[in-house]
Amino acid sequence: MKTRQVVSMIAMTAAISTTSTAWASEITLLSADGAIDLVGELLDFSDNTYAIRTVLGDLSISASRVSCDGAACPVIAAPDADVVIAGSDTLGQSLMPLLLSGYAATRDAEDRQTMVGGSQQVFAEMIGDQGFGDPIGSYLISSSSSGDAFTSLADQSAQIGMASRRILPDEARMLRDTGAGNMIDPAQEHIIAIDSLIVITHPNNPVDTLTTNQLRQIYAGTITNWADVGGLNAPIQLIDRAEGAGARVVFENRLFGPNIPAVPASAVIATDNDEMAAIVNSNENAIGFTGFAFQRGAKPITLINDCGLIMTPDAFSVRTDEYALQQFLYLYNRGDLSDDTAVDFVNYAVSAEADDVIAKAGLIDLGVDRRAQAADGDRAQMLLKADVDDYVSGIMQDMLGEMNAYDRLSTTFRFRTGSSTLDPRGRLNLERLTDYLEAQPTGTRLLFVGFTDDVGAFDSNLRLSNNRAQQVMEELRTFAGDRLAAVEMNATGYGEIAPSACNTDENGRGINRRVEVWIQLATG
Repeated sequence: MKTRQVVSMIAMTAAISTTSTAWASEITLLSADGAIDLVGELLDFSDNTYAIRTVLGDLSISASRVSCDGAACPVIAAPDADVVIAGSDTLGQSLMPLLLSGYAATRDAEDRQTMVGGSQQVFAEMIGDQGFGDPIGSYLISSSSSGDAFTSLADQSAQIGMASRRILPDEARMLRDTGAGNMIDPAQEHIIAIDSLIVITHPNNPVDTLTTNQLRQIYAGTITNWADVGGLNAPIQLIDRAEGAGARVVFENRLFGPNIPAVPASAVIATDNDEMAAIVNSNENAIGFTGFAFQRGAKPITLINDCGLIMTPDAFSVRTDEYALQQFLYLYNRGDLSDDTAVDFVNYAVSAEADDVIAKAGLIDLGVDRRAQAADGDRAQMLLKADVDDYVSGIMQDMLGEMNAYDRLSTTFRFRTGSSTLDPRGRLNLERLTDYLEAQPTGTRLLFVGFTDDVGAFDSNLRLSNNRAQQVMEELRTFAGDRLAAVEMNATGYGEIAPSACNTDENGRGINRRVEVWIQLATG
């Protein structure tokens, strides 16, 4: 059971009561971060403050810090706001309130947030001069579903849409027909974070690795003993999330696709990420999944996909889109958006200034990470052990030689089939990469390294990979201008020889059509 806490924001106004009577006007007050869970009798609601009688006594709690659950909860109407942000509750109930607080700090303002209409809406007013000045903007976050982001943009009841998936073609066409413009234009479609899940077990569990097929069978209830996956002879205790929970939706869709099985009756249902980790940490036979930042000492499991490629559950693999259990989180706006307040907030949300806030929400930001390409690493070993002819083996040896001289950056550019058009993340990658490289020492060397899927002739793919690498290099030079004049750049391509995903479906082939960025410091 969740521990109920009283923190400094709660003012005690009466002596402690020892009764535990259930009142007819009972309500539950919940904080967004789960730190507070108080049950009591509603005595009064005025001046945006709840007065409740609990077993701890009479308490006064600001409505800006909690949501109210129960039939006796007062209905707080949402006031008019300068900017309405509508859509996915995955973003609306955790990330967006934190982003608004971070945004306020960049403007030397204080944001005053109030939950209205239950837990589905948050009203935030920004007051200048750290709360001592005049109001400088107001925002209403309305949380429901990703689909509502696009209907709200279509009828212009919202300026910004939140989505935990990419817009669908029918939705984009519908919005285009309302005069909203091209919804997948980089000026209208903004990836702001990555929601990643990790599979966790008890630290004492000897199983470190599972294939995705084994994980499917565990969660379908057809593998029920750890001995069947290389562990001890012990029953597997399955920990899941409630139906409709955002984490469960991502997990099931990524693992099973459209053929999602029923949850085994023996599964234990965790209410949130923290409880999931707590249950797993208390049971040596348990397995579960949780948000990237919430493992709390549990052991993360490395996954091996259906074609034998290792997927490491870390931020680098998530940022390169080479880890399966993840999804991008988006903000969308109409092309005719003219509200400077809304535009300025979107610009903040996609900037490096927001990265710390995104991490605080348990998500992964889009910053640039760096990793050594070890000779005993998974990729190098895959190339060394590949069963190929002498021609392909020679190209693999060339790649291994280059790997020894360069680290890899997490920035990765991707393309559509047979196309030289970058995916929607391309421009953001150019911006983030430029900022990162500008801070590197003079003489830093870059190598843009192209790869393809396995569709088509080998030599054709080799040329295509090189051409794409050259293209990305030139696009970065054009974008950065004089800012990267001291960085030496070169490009090469290795075709289809080092896949990052299975080439068995379009999603995997899309991951393999990429240009990586490798970095080496000058030795002179």
